[in-house]
Amino acid sequence: MTGVTGTRAVVIIGSGFGGIGMGIALRKAGIDDFVILEKAADLGGTWRDNQYPGCACDIPSPLYSFSYELNPSWTRLFAPQPEIWQYLRACAASYQIGPHIRYGCEVEGMDWDQASRTWTVHTAGGDDYTAHAVVSAAGVLHIPKLPDIPGADSFAGPRFHSSHWDHSVDLAGQRVAVIGTGASAVQFIPRIAPSAAQLRVFQRTPPWIQPRADFEISPRLRRALATVPGSARGLRDFIYWLLELRALGFTVDPRLMAPLQAMARRHLARQVRDPALRAALTPDYTLGCKRMLFSSDYYPALQLPQVALETSPITAITPAGIRCGSSMYAADVLIYATGFRVTDAAVELNVTGRDGRKLADAWQDGVEAYRGITVDGFPNFFMLLGPNTTLGHTSVVFMIESQVQHVLSCLRLAGPGGVVEVREPALRQYNDALQRRLRKAVWTAGGCRSWYLDDDGINRAIWPGFSFEYWARTRRARRTAYQVAQAPERAGQLRSAATRRASRR
Repeated sequence: MTGVTGTRAVVIIGSGFGGIGMGIALRKAGIDDFVILEKAADLGGTWRDNQYPGCACDIPSPLYSFSYELNPSWTRLFAPQPEIWQYLRACAASYQIGPHIRYGCEVEGMDWDQASRTWTVHTAGGDDYTAHAVVSAAGVLHIPKLPDIPGADSFAGPRFHSSHWDHSVDLAGQRVAVIGTGASAVQFIPRIAPSAAQLRVFQRTPPWIQPRADFEISPRLRRALATVPGSARGLRDFIYWLLELRALGFTVDPRLMAPLQAMARRHLARQVRDPALRAALTPDYTLGCKRMLFSSDYYPALQLPQVALETSPITAITPAGIRCGSSMYAADVLIYATGFRVTDAAVELNVTGRDGRKLADAWQDGVEAYRGITVDGFPNFFMLLGPNTTLGHTSVVFMIESQVQHVLSCLRLAGPGGVVEVREPALRQYNDALQRRLRKAVWTAGGCRSWYLDDDGINRAIWPGFSFEYWARTRRARRTAYQVAQAPERAGQLRSAATRRASRR
């Protein structure tokens, strides 16, 4: 059955950390009139989709959680994917978010109606959801990026992206080709290498890799974190400030990355004795320019007798394998570890705002938003993890919480049924200052190309500062940055109240 649902206060898109966190915040604020539209059959976002072998967080787990819902039960310092997924389920259950989620609802587009001052959200199933406000919590790590390689569709064997791991394919005894050496590859390659008959890793640019200081959190320590007052909070705060120190090299002066880069170089030298292989694995850019990775078993996996690293450019994919120039490498299975189409995530929601303006057109010269959350011409439309809100040094969950509070502040400014929209001068001033800072930061000045940069070399992904700085700037929506139109009946009530106050003077 399809049709138009009743008008909601808020429609949230996505049920990962952003969507669940937004739903919890609305309930805490006394707003229960919202729905979460989820395209899949379960909640979890990134941590539902990414189920490749070895998938885990690269931020210490005490910090990779909501500040108001600490989890003393993490079993490892770097939590594995199943535990993070279960944590999100537990949060949804604890705050009764489940009844608000509509599964199997893939959003195909949304349109703003100025007369009714509402959004209509269209889903693939035919249902339309009308809402006063829309929060896009779809995230940026869910649209796989597949390289444009001639003959890619001709490969005869199983092929899949790491975020859509095909667990029906048994890799034992197979000749496996992996394209990419980023964050997911350094986690799953050590897991699949021992059983593969042959594993060839195709590397375009070597990553800087720090040793992974992971360990099991003992049952005794978990009991203490659960029972000793303040212990879990204290551990989280300690990790937070420790990681904030890393922002100095990322944002203040890339030369401050030198100690971390020296550590990574020593890690490589200790684990890789062969000079030729070590040279192939040594980056030629400043650490932090590309995503910093953590692993203590990736380098050893590359030195197994059945594993080989190939650094020549791929020229074609054939039914039987991968060609690099005149060399041909046979493969039975092809795995892409090539990341995500980050800047396309919000555009693919097909958003049409005021006066028929499309978000894709507004961003034709590059994606940008005020505080990474709002865009002029799109009233009552908010993004979580929008442009320039990704982090290179600490937990993105902290950023999500900051953005959720900013959205709530905007909704309070507008009031029930009201409209709030960022002013274009505020957006321009904010992004001009942002880009001036980014030009000096390691992601631009570090000598590499990464998914942080768009085709013009402009960083549209990273926040160029400390996370507490972002928190301080987003706590409250400034009235001077937004134009606000309250609902007619509310505006009338406020005018009447003002008149009554004036008459009593």
